[in-house]
Amino acid sequence: MTAPITQDVLTIPRKAPDGAKPNLIGMTRDQLRAALIDIGTPEKQSKMRTGQIWQWIYYWGVREFEAMTNLGKAYRETLAAHFSLSVPDVVTRQVSADGTRKYLLRIDGGHEVETVYIPEEGRGTLCISSQVGCTLTCSFCHTGTQKLVRNLTAAEIVGQVLVARDDLEEWNIPGEPRREDRAVSNVVLMGMGEPLYNFDNVRDAMKIVMDGEGISLSRRRITLSTSGVVPEIARTAEEIGCLLAISFHATTDAVRDTLVPINKKWNLDALLGALRDYPRLSNSERITFEYVMLKDVNDSDEDARRLVKLIRGIPAKINLIPFNEWPGAPYQRSDWERIEAFADIVFKAGYASPIRTPRGEDIMAACGQLKSATERGRKTRAQIAAEAAGAGGGAEDGPPPADQA
Repeated sequence: MTAPITQDVLTIPRKAPDGAKPNLIGMTRDQLRAALIDIGTPEKQSKMRTGQIWQWIYYWGVREFEAMTNLGKAYRETLAAHFSLSVPDVVTRQVSADGTRKYLLRIDGGHEVETVYIPEEGRGTLCISSQVGCTLTCSFCHTGTQKLVRNLTAAEIVGQVLVARDDLEEWNIPGEPRREDRAVSNVVLMGMGEPLYNFDNVRDAMKIVMDGEGISLSRRRITLSTSGVVPEIARTAEEIGCLLAISFHATTDAVRDTLVPINKKWNLDALLGALRDYPRLSNSERITFEYVMLKDVNDSDEDARRLVKLIRGIPAKINLIPFNEWPGAPYQRSDWERIEAFADIVFKAGYASPIRTPRGEDIMAACGQLKSATERGRKTRAQIAAEAAGAGGGAEDGPPPADQA
């Protein structure tokens, strides 16, 4: 029997962000140390205090200074007087029949973003957002129909990870051995927005996620997906070093100009030129090419042959993504037989070509379906489709390939 879709409107109050107090969550170690010195922490103690507070936030998941019991009471009171520990508020939490969880999160200014958790056997992938809305207007993507509002801060990016770990009860417990099981074993920057248009905040947030004294995710467990912001690709290799995924989706400039309009600025030649150096610069094994399968648009045998020719010489795998339709979408999903034929050509050319299983479609949480409008975030796919009869829809860049290494 199929499990029902569940949806919770979480009413447990969280500490509201206080604009007068800097948020320690999202600060790098150097920023945190400087902030502690600014409030009178002796410089000789600042490194130790930074490490203590860091562990409370990112190893134990603590949100109250009072709970930081290896700090003196007077010092805890000083911290509470000067700083906050704030994460995004959960507006709604939806659980798909397949176990996928979608969180609608409210951030400063009343804006909203979506985060998706996809469980699999022995692992779990968290798809996080980097912007409110998106500038890219990719024609197959629901997020692209929502205009860019602003970049997320490092605190709002890493805060999505903290919120998911709260919900999944994944924090270590004082007095007990370190937990070896991981509900969130992988993070993918494939939610709302183009991560490389918010580089500094994304970099700082991922360094926090990778820090060995906290969340401690390997850089090989983090995948950043870009539509092709060429000037920032080498920087990503040098300053983050995570795995890279490319929203590729077409094998000619003419088609990609329509599907991924950033191609008009940095075309296939420019993009592929930047990608050839990435594995060497980042010490990554290979690049993932994401390819959404659109019926009669980019799914021919000729496209498959052009694809393997284009990426020749780049260590790569190709994720084939059956198009996840949304109300008013201008495209249809390729027939399954066509997707399998495309995959066979790619595989015979020597490239892994997994076909991504759509997850969370019933709660509009599948790849390309995210959009942060409150009324959309609280409704199921069936409700939205019923209301959209005769109306237009939108597009977006979305959730996780839980198949990242």
